[in-house]
Amino acid sequence: MSEGSAQPGRRHRVVVVGGGFGGLPATRLLARSPVEVTLIDRRNHHLFQPLLYQVATGILSPGQIAPVLRHILRGHDNVRVEMAEVTGFDLERRVVRGQAIPGEVREYPYDSLIVAAGAGQSYFGHDEYALIAPGMKTIDDALELRRRVYGAFEMAESSPDEVQRQYWLTIVIVGGSPTGVELAGQVRELAVRSLTKDFRAIDPASVRVILADGGAEPLAVFGDRLSGHAVHALEKRGVELRMHSRVVGVDPFGVDVDGPNGRERITAGTVVWAAGVQASPLAGLLAEATGATTDRSGRIAVLPDLSLPGHPEVFAVGDMASIDKLPGVCEVAMQGGLHAANTVRRRLKGDTRDVPFTYRDVGSAAAIGRFSAIVNFRGMRLSGFAGFLVWLFVHLTFLNGFGNRLTALWRWGRAMVGRARPERVFSMGHTGGDLSLSEEVRRRVMPSAFPVFDALPRQGQTSPFYALPGSASRSGDDGLRPSPARTDG
Repeated sequence: MSEGSAQPGRRHRVVVVGGGFGGLPATRLLARSPVEVTLIDRRNHHLFQPLLYQVATGILSPGQIAPVLRHILRGHDNVRVEMAEVTGFDLERRVVRGQAIPGEVREYPYDSLIVAAGAGQSYFGHDEYALIAPGMKTIDDALELRRRVYGAFEMAESSPDEVQRQYWLTIVIVGGSPTGVELAGQVRELAVRSLTKDFRAIDPASVRVILADGGAEPLAVFGDRLSGHAVHALEKRGVELRMHSRVVGVDPFGVDVDGPNGRERITAGTVVWAAGVQASPLAGLLAEATGATTDRSGRIAVLPDLSLPGHPEVFAVGDMASIDKLPGVCEVAMQGGLHAANTVRRRLKGDTRDVPFTYRDVGSAAAIGRFSAIVNFRGMRLSGFAGFLVWLFVHLTFLNGFGNRLTALWRWGRAMVGRARPERVFSMGHTGGDLSLSEEVRRRVMPSAFPVFDALPRQGQTSPFYALPGSASRSGDDGLRPSPARTDG
């Protein structure tokens, strides 16, 4: 059977791994074709990652930037959403293995496979930094950072001496990426505009926000002129810049920085990591199975049409794929997902041409703060309020759902015209949650998804449902079965 055909009597089956900027557009496009689509994601939502910092600083709620995948795709009867973690691939049998419940391994057969598993945080070989310096890749990352930022003001208010207050009121952000710059500007505006009357023992405006980066200027990819504007806008808001400075140590009491004047110790109660990404481990599994290579960030090298060597029916797109030195941005993932989906649709119509992926650069935008952003779009460079208007339009366009766009616009007005930060509730306890941690660190701090099952006596790696009367898991098999909704028939 060729990559573009299916067995007589059933539709072509497409499995899409990942419901992010690569997987969701591909699924939506394929939903309009006579195919059966299974979308697998370990989370139940699509995440608009560029606005995570606004969840962290209290402007937006998680639901406004993370609509539920099932709800988005509810109108497509040929699309099935599975919340499971993909654990492996059998490319010869054309099967994806996944696990939703411990011990319950399921198989998802496919005729075409699109893997858009994204990337996580990279600590450049120092995963021990992760618990001290959270990244910004998931909803729980943003909520943990919210806990630390707002909690730092609370701890400073209760501190008995000035040394402790200064410790709590110092925030170091590692990385001059858009995430780092946008977060730095928002934390300062939060302090000087929204919290001014909330405390009695401290002045929130005294919070130090230090942005450390090894480059010459923040947002260097935007070019010298726009980067210069970003420097001016950040310094105007009170952000301290440490350029040509590399963070070489992180501990509970601060960071060590190698800068132009030698090593510097910065005492800080909150450290945020906004530097570096690492491709999903699924990229490595695919590379091992196909003989493809991976780069230093773990991204798999794909063929010009985004397929994998020897397997034209398998595609890797987005942050986990490496092609033509393209950056790991949302638009590359979206266009890659659409290209893979269109390739599947063409093959179903009998067109077997290998059409190479062509990326159309639609520019970049970053908000420095209130009514200020920089935009680089096809040679057009905007900054200040004009840049902010373009940033506003772009982000409203890419948000999923009319309701989310309307409420986001209302929240931005309240925060920027007014001083409101309606999302300030945080948990006192560090629960671990779905943080962007390495697997080793995750196993130590991640709370169990099934604490009730953990209380059961287990028999090896079998399903916890072995104890449920009448369950198929009592049969003593190894739990490896095709999904009831996806058979080979």
